[in-house]
Parts: sequence; structure tokens; C-alpha cells
Amino acid sequence: MPSKTNRRRQGSAPDKPASAKKNLLKSLGLQAVDYKDTSTLRLFISERGKIRSRRVTGLTVQQQRNVTQAIKNSREMALLPYPGQERR
Repeated sequence: MPSKTNRRRQGSAPDKPASAKKNLLKSLGLQAVDYKDTSTLRLFISERGKIRSRRVTGLTVQQQRNVTQAIKNSREMALLPYPGQERR
């Protein structure tokens, strides 16, 4: 049985340096997101219609809150679909 101090899994890959996440808003040259800009908001929505997490998008906390609020407003105004409502 492995010792408690060695919590690393057997056969795991060596530690890799963490790659810097790319901030999508910064790369697009945007400071703020507007709920009417659906083409930009679709970058932050998965193919199933769910809002992508910060780990995936690389946004800051405040940017993620703004994007989430813009997506919710856009859904309320029927500019974007709610998740799970694909057309058959």
C-alpha cells in the first residue's frame, strides 16, 4: 500500500506546466458584452446550449458574470435558445 505522503497516482504523467488560458473577450478586442450581440455570445455557449465555464473560456470572474447575464437576457428576449430546446 502506498504511503500517505505520496498521493501521486501510480503511472501518471509527469507534471506539465500549466498553459495560459486565452481570454476570448480580450482576443476579440471587446471590453464588454452586449445581449444583442448573439454571434459573440454563441462563442460562450456549448453545442447543447449550456453556458461554458470559466475554465473553458478563460474569462475573469467579472467577465464571466457579465457574459452569463448577457446570455440570460438574450434568452429572455428570445435571441438565443434555452438549453434542451432543439428543434426536431
